[in-house]
Amino acid sequence: MTKIVPLKTEEEIELIRESSLLVGKTLAEVAKFIKPGVKTSELDEIAESYIRSNHAVPGFKGYNGFPKTLCISINEQVVHGIPGNRVLCEGDIVSVDCGVLMNGFYGDSAYTFGVGKVKEQYQHLMEITKSSLERGINLAVSGKRVGDIGYEIQQYVEGFGYSVVRDLVGHGVGRKLHEKPEVPNFGRRGEGMMLTEGMVICIEPMINFGKKAVMQERDGWTIRTKDSLPSAHYEHVVAIRKDKAEVLSSFEEIEQVLNIK
Repeated sequence: MTKIVPLKTEEEIELIRESSLLVGKTLAEVAKFIKPGVKTSELDEIAESYIRSNHAVPGFKGYNGFPKTLCISINEQVVHGIPGNRVLCEGDIVSVDCGVLMNGFYGDSAYTFGVGKVKEQYQHLMEITKSSLERGINLAVSGKRVGDIGYEIQQYVEGFGYSVVRDLVGHGVGRKLHEKPEVPNFGRRGEGMMLTEGMVICIEPMINFGKKAVMQERDGWTIRTKDSLPSAHYEHVVAIRKDKAEVLSSFEEIEQVLNIK
């Protein structure tokens, strides 16, 4: 059975861009409050309020029963952490994943933040994970295959001794939060679905400091590393073009808040 990938018109791509840029601005708003002593539930409330004040709705809240606006995953938690009473501590690394629905289209992006002074080795994990996203994006062009993106990310991060999570992958995005194709962060060159103009995908490397194995926590949502070592996660929404991928989401506002040049 052929997998049907919904191709987007230029007008639809612009609407996805608007939603995706709002996600970046929401994450930037959250970034202002990421510090020791803050509860993850407080960050979630800030995000929901900001999204609704911009005439959009949280894309994750209620999705398959997920109860909150943000996924906040700390240290050994990889993704899908539920905001609650947990308090951020000095040295934590915190992945914040956010989605919005606006004008009928979803935006989806993630960024990993350091809380106060982070161990140098974990700061390096964050930097390499973010660089792997950029390298994967460079191959998100018409004529390449999904496996080319995954191969590039995998080979790069494994070169530093890190591991790629296999149980979770990137995805298409549009009128639905998760569409075809799946976009693994591992793979072989020349394999997988062919990329064509009109596809819009989320590339989101989830990279572990230790081994690749993960498990689900008792809450039924949070995914964590089995070896309890940290994990980092970054995500962009990307439109497939002929010569160069077009990134529809943005880290610019986030990094202005963080004073990253």
